[in-house]
Amino acid sequence: MKYTFVPLLAGLLLAACDQAGQVENRTVEAAGNAGPQRQIPPDLNRIYNQEAPIPPQCYTRTEGDFNPCYTCHQTYPDRTRPNTMWDGYLQGSYDFSELGETNHWLNLFVDRRDAVAKMSDQDIIRYINQDNYTPYMKTLAEDSDWKGPVPYVRDLQNGADAFDEQGFARDGSHWVAFNYKPLPSTFWPTNGSTDDVMVRLPEKFRTSTCQAGESRDVYLANLSLMEMAIKELDSITTPAIDETMVCADLDGDGTVTTAREMLRRDHYLGNAKDVPVTDMLYPAGIEFLHTVRYVGVDDQGNIGIPRRMKEVRYMNKIRSFNNAQLKSLYGNEHQEKAEGNLPTYTDHGDRGMDNGFGWMVLGFIEKADGTLRPQSNQEQRFCMGCHTTVGTTIDQTFAFPRKVTGAEGWGYINLHGMRDAPAMNQPLGEIAQYLDLVGGGNEFRENDEMRARWFNEDGEVDLEKVAKADVHELITPSRDRALSLNKAYKLIVEEQSFLYGRDATLAPAENVFRHINPDEIAPLKPEKRIDGYEIRLDWSTAED
Repeated sequence: MKYTFVPLLAGLLLAACDQAGQVENRTVEAAGNAGPQRQIPPDLNRIYNQEAPIPPQCYTRTEGDFNPCYTCHQTYPDRTRPNTMWDGYLQGSYDFSELGETNHWLNLFVDRRDAVAKMSDQDIIRYINQDNYTPYMKTLAEDSDWKGPVPYVRDLQNGADAFDEQGFARDGSHWVAFNYKPLPSTFWPTNGSTDDVMVRLPEKFRTSTCQAGESRDVYLANLSLMEMAIKELDSITTPAIDETMVCADLDGDGTVTTAREMLRRDHYLGNAKDVPVTDMLYPAGIEFLHTVRYVGVDDQGNIGIPRRMKEVRYMNKIRSFNNAQLKSLYGNEHQEKAEGNLPTYTDHGDRGMDNGFGWMVLGFIEKADGTLRPQSNQEQRFCMGCHTTVGTTIDQTFAFPRKVTGAEGWGYINLHGMRDAPAMNQPLGEIAQYLDLVGGGNEFRENDEMRARWFNEDGEVDLEKVAKADVHELITPSRDRALSLNKAYKLIVEEQSFLYGRDATLAPAENVFRHINPDEIAPLKPEKRIDGYEIRLDWSTAED
């Protein structure tokens, strides 16, 4: 059986919830081990960590030699980019506020090995194959008190089965799945999670001006135009598009027939013809749906996606800013940081949290009993670190810019046969480059299985071996590791201790600071920096 999966993001919180969502005030200590004590607050909306946007990975000890920072923090020579955060200087700098110098992600330092060993393989396999998405979304849709979006796709728990060969949801909801390469390395299955991402454009991007009603051809054309904008392309391959439905010659051959390639245009098509195509920006009204799941294991030990979801994440772009406005917003961010102000966000309740750059972000996460619930204010702050002001994002997103370019990239995520494409303008495959710069298979350098598989005894990456493997082989764990990470995360769910981190770790982290004294930090060596890394990939060099 072929398995498929995708990359992703995370959040936080904690509490032992009853059916009414109440929280018991208690102190948890990981599974009876001598880990750090973590006090569960009685109020889910209490702000425990105002610097939650600083993710756990940022507390990794670089020791001057290891650089996991570059995937998020970049400064580019192209000053016309809408993202002007230009934060490449943060690589290895630990430039935090005074509050941020203390690592609040206490779950990193918990020893779960004994508790994991006592858990049954069959019990965790049975648990991860239960559908907690469908019943919750149906209940949410019927809840008259819920005023927010309901990000539902019928049969989404079954992954690829919910979509046709071009990625269109079979339920007619207009969500479209795409195949992309997971960002190193939090969303690599070997580090504890699988995921998938879907996109949906507003109705006017799906309707024709010369035919009545909705048109899949118009929708495909506009999705392709958007991909060209995000990747700054002049042309792109597409599934077959009936140009008569689009009322335009898309491939520039002088006829209006069938196109399998599109040329760049100034405006979108159909009833979205008034919307300009803008480099590296999405149109207003776009939605993204991202599910983060456990690591699936079938009866033969194959790794894929399971039915159970750890999180359901939803983003929609509620307003558009032009380049000048975005430059001002990023300038404000730099000024706030220079003045030592802590981050603040507007919480719109059921609608989500406003990231300040035109996007509303909403997340759902597991309750102690495995059902889903909305994330608390504190938990959603965790998402802000990645989807607000880091220099590497394109319009505050990661996954879509990493889509397999063109026609081949429409369809549910599938890492089998995917080559290790390099980041744009980089000499090595992206995964090979990451392993070399980071010195391990995750940011914390504590994935022993990845080191055993892809590193030589002298600690150098086996580049020849890496080059021969596809992405699925490179970032997929063994059956035993997958089950252990699933069990470790379930312990966090049972505690409801997301407030202290969501990383599925087994042993206490050794390469992570509990507290940072910037004056005592060895600076990152110049040769360990990487400037100009792109989350966009050069797929043309990855073809067999």
